Amino acid sequence: MPVNRGEHHRTGRSGWLRAAVLGANDGILSTASLVLGVASAHATHSNVLVAGIAGLVAGAMSMAAGEYVSVHSQADTEKADLDRERKELKADDKGEHKELAQIYVARGLDPSLAKQVAQQLMAHDALGAHARDELGISKNLRARPIQAALASAGSFAVGAAMPLLVTAIVPQSSLIYLVSGTSLLFLALLGGLAAHVGGASVTVGAIRVTFWGALAMAITAGVGALFGTVT
Repeated sequence: MPVNRGEHHRTGRSGWLRAAVLGANDGILSTASLVLGVASAHATHSNVLVAGIAGLVAGAMSMAAGEYVSVHSQADTEKADLDRERKELKADDKGEHKELAQIYVARGLDPSLAKQVAQQLMAHDALGAHARDELGISKNLRARPIQAALASAGSFAVGAAMPLLVTAIVPQSSLIYLVSGTSLLFLALLGGLAAHVGGASVTVGAIRVTFWGALAMAITAGVGALFGTVT
């Protein structure tokens, strides 16, 4: 007798993975850029470190608040659509059966089979069937604001801690070179890991993240050096 094997798909990870990767990437990149910009302006080692710590705290809170508000807006929209669909099911059950059957016909089912499928699915869970097949709302992809906010804030703090740790332990004379070099390495590893978890090309993911990271850090360091010279 065949064994029933559970299948694990990557779409279930999309919500928290996107927030976590975005948070960690921003943590490394923004903190490293901040450190390099302040260091290029000839600030003292302690001032550079304080600026980096302030950037970590402010960035983590900003990521959490921004992600929560953004995802909560999506959740509000989903709730409004589900409430409307629930009312339509009560007001016109036959019409909703026909609407769902038409969706299945458009996807390739024969009209008779589509009608049968719609009837059986609605008998089991009418709102769930319409949410999934009419609105595109599924359990795995539902908006989860708190989960997204915590994932973003936590991953940002972890990412930001990496260049901060390097900043704390290296001498000021080599701070710019070591922070930029290790941060690019961290970004490459993150990009490769995110691509691997998401099922994409590890090499392409690493190169993409590293390129934009190097560009951002170079511009920030240049601005810091310019203002440091002016003052």
